[in-house]
Amino acid sequence: MFDPEKFQWRTFDASEDIPAHVLPWLLDNSSLTAKLKNKYSDFNVTVISQAENMPYDCERKLLGDMAGEAIVVREVELIGKQQPVVFARSVIPKTSDTDKLLAIGSRPLGEILFDDPLIYRDQLEVGQHQGTWARRSTFVVGTTKLLVSEIFLEALYA
Repeated sequence: MFDPEKFQWRTFDASEDIPAHVLPWLLDNSSLTAKLKNKYSDFNVTVISQAENMPYDCERKLLGDMAGEAIVVREVELIGKQQPVVFARSVIPKTSDTDKLLAIGSRPLGEILFDDPLIYRDQLEVGQHQGTWARRSTFVVGTTKLLVSEIFLEALYA
């Protein structure tokens, strides 16, 4: 559904011409889940898929050497006002560090990532493809690095 290789990923540059209505979503360092729950009283998550899969090359480069590791790719829609407002794709190596994350079902991943003080956010990049903005971040859980990409759909800004 989402091909991250189409996006022009880079570290945010303040001189970029990013629309004002996009910036608060793109650059917020807090939990996107919490922000969406504040905006939408009916916020929920629809899991599209969660299965072992191969990450894209650009995702593997960010996560480093994963030779021999099983990788779970989780794709979800974050719903507000009964429509998708964000599409999220997470690339999660299957390790003892990520067992709890992989068992969350339809709970938002962001709830866990931002509620656990032992999990920290590392690199943040922004990207754009055909007018759609996105961000991706690596998180460190124990000794395992995972990647979360969030694509902000037009319905979010309505």
